[in-house]
Formats: sequence, C-alpha cells, structure tokens
Amino acid sequence: MMPDRRSLLTALALLPLWPQAALARSPEIFAPNGIALGGRDPVAYAQGRGPVAGAVSHAVMWRGAVWHFVSTATMEAFEMDPVRYCPAFGGYCAWALAQGYLAPTVPEAFSLHEGRLFLNASLEVRGLWRADIDRMVALGDTHWPGVLDG
Repeated sequence: MMPDRRSLLTALALLPLWPQAALARSPEIFAPNGIALGGRDPVAYAQGRGPVAGAVSHAVMWRGAVWHFVSTATMEAFEMDPVRYCPAFGGYCAWALAQGYLAPTVPEAFSLHEGRLFLNASLEVRGLWRADIDRMVALGDTHWPGVLDG
C-alpha cells in the first residue's frame, strides 16, 4: 500500500534536523582558501618575528588546513609540536570568541600572551583585546571549541 500525500508530508516534517546541523559546524582552523594564517609561518610568531610569509615549498597539512613555513627548521618545529604554535581559538578572532561568536582575522593583528598566539579581526579590535587581555582569554576559553557548533 502506498502512503498518501498527507502521511508522506507528516513523515518528512518529523525527520530530525541533525544532519543539517552537523553540516553547519565551522572548521576548527580559520583558513580562507584552505591556508592557515594567510600563509604566514606560525613558528615565526612564537619566535617574536611576527607575521612572516611562509613558502609553498615548506607546507604541512594539519587539522584540515595548509600551514606555510619560512624554512625546513620552522616546518619541523611545527610538526614536532603543532599545538604549541597553532594560534589560540583556531586562528579566529580572540576578541569575538570572548563575546561568544566567530569572526575572521588578519595576520597583522596578533598578540603573544603567556606563550599563546592570539589573532584579531583588525588592529583596532586588537586594542580592545589587549585592554583587558586576561579577562578576554578566560572568556574565550569558556566558549572554545563549543562556538564551532554554531
């Protein structure tokens, strides 16, 4: 026996929505076009050199993003301990994370704080972030990584 139209519509309306929600999860690493940090070397930040452009010839895939490096030495340092060099909050704007949402970043708007690299959406936002950095870090930590679920 074929279901009638009303039964079919009722069944479709009652289907769980979780597959769509699963597709809405944001990537763990902010990486426009698949490139983390806009192609900057994450180890260079930790070394105090700031946003130094890496090379395609020195690239590693990690957590769904391609990471570029200045040299074999910085690439190998990252491979040995990627969590140490990966920006906090996956490279999303740290100030936005403290507010409970995701926002893109620019490589130049960075801060090193207690051994962690934080990025912001702009230099102006970085100023807001730095004005109360300890509280902002604590707030961001409460939202990460749950904020990825939308």
